[in-house]
Amino acid sequence: MKKTDFVVRFAGEGGTGVVTSAEGFAQANAQVGYHVQTFSTFPSQIRGGPVWTQTRISTELVLSSGDELDVLVAFDEYAYENHKDEVSDSGVIIYNAEEFELESDGKSFGMRFDELARSTGNARAANMVVMGALAYLVEIDQQILEDFVTKRFTRGRPNDQQIIESNHQALSLGRVEAEKSGFSLGELEESNPPQVEQVLINGNVALGLGALAAGVDVYIGYPISPATSLLIWMENNLPGPGKFVHQATSEIESITSIVGAGYAGKKAMTGTAGPGFSLMGEGLGLAWMAEIPLVVADIQRGGPSTGLPTKTEQSDLLTALYPGHGDIRLPVIAPGTVEECFYAGLYAFNWAERYQGPVILLSEHMLSERNQNIPRPDVSALMVEDRDTYRGTNGYHRYESWERSPMPIPGGPGSYVANGSEHDGMGDTTHRPERHIQMTTRRFSKLDLLSDGTYESEKTDASVAVMPWGGSKGPALGAWRELTAAGAELGWYYTMFLNPLPDGLVEELKEKELVIVPELNYMGQFSSHLRSLGINAESITQYTGLPFKERDLVESISQKANIQQKEGVTV
Repeated sequence: MKKTDFVVRFAGEGGTGVVTSAEGFAQANAQVGYHVQTFSTFPSQIRGGPVWTQTRISTELVLSSGDELDVLVAFDEYAYENHKDEVSDSGVIIYNAEEFELESDGKSFGMRFDELARSTGNARAANMVVMGALAYLVEIDQQILEDFVTKRFTRGRPNDQQIIESNHQALSLGRVEAEKSGFSLGELEESNPPQVEQVLINGNVALGLGALAAGVDVYIGYPISPATSLLIWMENNLPGPGKFVHQATSEIESITSIVGAGYAGKKAMTGTAGPGFSLMGEGLGLAWMAEIPLVVADIQRGGPSTGLPTKTEQSDLLTALYPGHGDIRLPVIAPGTVEECFYAGLYAFNWAERYQGPVILLSEHMLSERNQNIPRPDVSALMVEDRDTYRGTNGYHRYESWERSPMPIPGGPGSYVANGSEHDGMGDTTHRPERHIQMTTRRFSKLDLLSDGTYESEKTDASVAVMPWGGSKGPALGAWRELTAAGAELGWYYTMFLNPLPDGLVEELKEKELVIVPELNYMGQFSSHLRSLGINAESITQYTGLPFKERDLVESISQKANIQQKEGVTV
């Protein structure tokens, strides 16, 4: 039987081609219709350190980066020692014989990556040597990779053809070396190209494209991993008439600047990670009090403090909900896939404009660095919401009513005082108890305008359900499918609209005996939020800095479900 799925990990020192190899292999296979997904993890130093990137290729939609490896490409001995145990029993290890040698173990063979590359006249073609070897192991047509190389390096430069030919030669040399090894993993089944046009992008780019589709005018950010790439992408793609991108000197400058931009009538956004988000708490409180639309993308990483700056985690949820002191609870949208990152960027702006306040877009490292092919969004079909601005006379007081009201823009009619202190109808400071009651009620009641979020549900009659959030969606869905295929009576629920949760979802979840929440944090943050809403929720937690594996979730979900079964619940 042909293989329908293939997982390869490239591991070595940063700067040796580990990431380039993985992404190139993914791009080549995506171009001919395979579903691909990559995952990268690396240390926090600027250069060097142990890096590994994983690429999964499949004839079906890829839900996770894969549980075990078909091939490990070890660029040095440290990589071999630290990753060899994750290779499947039938897998193969390719190692760089210029760095170290291994005794024959029946599952590994060496190649001299750099020496083979230099023999082509292109010392930078080592990653193509590796790709050629991989193509042989799963019988991928050499023409697929050669076409990818030709397309990639045809750039209108005088030496294009020389580069293309040297890379083609490198692919062939790698293929020959793999053939000499005698290893083969079996043929990869031909791709079944999706019926819709695909684009291969990562989560941060998808998020930025969603923001552009929503009409973002201003992006101001301070570099911080893993949000820096979003700032760089905006610098390269947002500039134009009426648009503004700026690298701030701090996260405090970022948040206060976009508060000002939102106050001036612009659609404004910043991006950060946990430590920077903590510094934005006071500015977010001001935007909540003054009712100023803006979007903050928090690309989560391990914490607290500096924590794990280049690893993934889902531990900022409670901070996102309650970022400031006093009575405040912000809208939170947390995408779970690269495709959802695009729509989250759009919906975050729509929500901000509709309820006139800050919205938190809660992504995470595993999505920011993940490359995946997704259907190209039909921008013409998107609904974009704009500012409800006041256009009457100068007698208008924005904060007079108990409900959201049109927003005056400086230079236009109406009073446009924006005050972080409690205020009267005009916006001037007041300490009168009845005004604080009215304004607090007004601010929270506006959240009712955001009840249009959607959610997924399957097997809704089951008394036990699985409900992940964010980037844990893929592995959890894979585990749920495996369990239900084996006969387990388990429900499935998922939404990226975490606050407020969609209409109907809370009531459905309240009926469950148990809602199992896989999430990457120690505290079980989403399940604690669900319990505060009257839902019996328990978390499956992991805080390694790495995503869940499907097989681990199968075991963990089974254990929790079996506990409930002893109490009379059928699973």
